[in-house]
Amino acid sequence: MQAQVGKTAQPWVATLLRTVFEQPDAEAVVAQMARTIDILAEKVPKAAEHLDAHSADLLAFTAYPKTVWKQIWSNNPQERLNKEIRRRTDVVGIFPDRDAMLRLVGAVLAEQTDEWADQHRYMGLEILADCRRLKEGTQSPATEIPALANLN
Repeated sequence: MQAQVGKTAQPWVATLLRTVFEQPDAEAVVAQMARTIDILAEKVPKAAEHLDAHSADLLAFTAYPKTVWKQIWSNNPQERLNKEIRRRTDVVGIFPDRDAMLRLVGAVLAEQTDEWADQHRYMGLEILADCRRLKEGTQSPATEIPALANLN
């Protein structure tokens, strides 16, 4: 999105887009997305087109219970894992062969898996059960929120 606007407008556009994710419920999120697209269309039409084209993907999280919204829209755990792999491989510098690199990355991934299995739980079991009930009760996430189906 930031590539669609000039450097001076980037903070303003980012702040405007953040307002979409700060809404209390799914209908408000969809309404705020429509307002955001309208505001951008006046000042930055290229960014408005880009956001309009991708709004259904951006708002897919609204089809799930609000308790999991932050986990769904964020890719922080993946970014953290990539940063840890990068940090560990930078320490080594040059690997003697591909197998050595794969062993190190595999060890990092195994360590992270063990840590998450033992200590962390990104989503509680009750939240996942709510998501399952929602999935079993509807045809698709877009049918849960009529306004989401009409975005395209």
